Amino acid sequence: MGRHRPPQREQEELLPDEELESYLAALAPETADPETTGSGGSFGNAQVYQLRLQLMANEQLKELAAERQTSPQALATEWVMQRLEWEARQRGF
Repeated sequence: MGRHRPPQREQEELLPDEELESYLAALAPETADPETTGSGGSFGNAQVYQLRLQLMANEQLKELAAERQTSPQALATEWVMQRLEWEARQRGF
């Protein structure tokens, strides 16, 4: 006898996991591509950082990103860049 799954669960499993796909793409870049995360841990002229969030913060980030029709990664990057700009202004740079 086979296991039966609720229909919603089956649909969720069929949806692509954008976060996972992005992470895997970063780990397995195209060869000879200057925009890679090869052994140097950079992407073009940018450094790649891994961000771990508590479950509640992660859910909040996903909800806010969905409201803004963007990805959680893009929203987090935008916030970090805004904060760095603010910090630079505070320090007089």
